[in-house]
Amino acid sequence: MTNNENLKKQIIYRSTHRGTKEMDMILGNFVKSYIDILKDNELIDLEKILSIEDEIIQKWYFDKKSNNPILNTKVSTMLSNFKLTMNNDS
Repeated sequence: MTNNENLKKQIIYRSTHRGTKEMDMILGNFVKSYIDILKDNELIDLEKILSIEDEIIQKWYFDKKSNNPILNTKVSTMLSNFKLTMNNDS
């Protein structure tokens, strides 16, 4: 198994076992939708986002004007624009 595959497995697990149901749904569905198209550096950026506490991510995600410590990257922009729909919901 390559390092990239290991990283993807870790990201999938971390995105669906957050501690809050809201973040499990948003992050888990975001990861499910994009994990296979993200480049190595984008996977690392996503891993960094997943290391941030749920309440910080939640405030940043729902309050777009919030001044939280989430780096402005391609992945954070994708996540910020991600909308959970019935098609994404499992």
